[in-house]
Amino acid sequence: MHSFQELVKDFANKFNMQHFPDSPSTLYEPGNYFLTLGGKRIRPVMCLMGNELFDTISPDAYHAATAIELFHNFTLIHDDIMDAASLRRGMETVHKKFGENTAILSGDVMLIRSYDYLNKINQQYLHQVLYLFNRTAREVCEGQQLDMDFETQDKVVLADYIHMIALKTSVLIAASLEIGAVLGGASERNCKHIYEFGKNLGIAFQIQDDYLDAFGDPEKFGKEVGGDIRQNKKTFLMLHALEVATSAQQEKIASLIKENPADKVQQMLTIFKDCNVAAWANDLKEKYLQTAYKHLQEIAVTATRKKPLMELAEFLIEREH
Repeated sequence: MHSFQELVKDFANKFNMQHFPDSPSTLYEPGNYFLTLGGKRIRPVMCLMGNELFDTISPDAYHAATAIELFHNFTLIHDDIMDAASLRRGMETVHKKFGENTAILSGDVMLIRSYDYLNKINQQYLHQVLYLFNRTAREVCEGQQLDMDFETQDKVVLADYIHMIALKTSVLIAASLEIGAVLGGASERNCKHIYEFGKNLGIAFQIQDDYLDAFGDPEKFGKEVGGDIRQNKKTFLMLHALEVATSAQQEKIASLIKENPADKVQQMLTIFKDCNVAAWANDLKEKYLQTAYKHLQEIAVTATRKKPLMELAEFLIEREH
């Protein structure tokens, strides 16, 4: 069995190749640029780990992992446009560097390229993998739309936000694991449990991400802290603050959202701290993490084979960036 770190290096060696043609360079260079920014490669490596949980890692798992990473990067390029983000992984975003129209096209062609890699998978598994990949891609788009919808809604309840996060973030983590498991010959029952492990881990991961966006160290986080606050996003933290805030604090939050003062982030963080949002977020994160662990325990393989996934879960949830 390989550790997450070992598989990150292994995948990076295989992934760091030319994925696009040379011409037209104006279309393909932005995609190459974005892929060289790196990233944690969590989702493709989860595909490899899901595969190794049941069998020796197969060439098909590498094809699927590459498709997953290209798809994920496509969503990031487009997310950055929608979020008007200037930094990604500490570097200039594609739309800032090359222009919005080119960024849209470069993202599109990256998505199309991912299907070339899926097409290399053994016919025995291709139908099941394509169904899961396409369903997940659709759900990610649904999650992104809900995220944008929530920005203009006066009230969003926590259950709706969790549903949005499950679609936008968790399903891709869950599907990455399940696709690897399918390629490893896992039973339907084991596939369901590994999917639920990934889905609950993904929600815990997003709670941590929301927390870091507000309270993280920008040097470690790689992007500006308070981006969600500036965008008026109804994150886990914001929803809880609105739920427990005094009427005076609620009025203050409403005025900060409406007026956008220069020190908006600092004022909002003060309210978050007064509402004890950080401790609440950590408790909620722990709840989803424990549910993820229960599903991992239910998978019918020896405990030693599950150890790398346990270590990965701990790494994701304890990260500072």
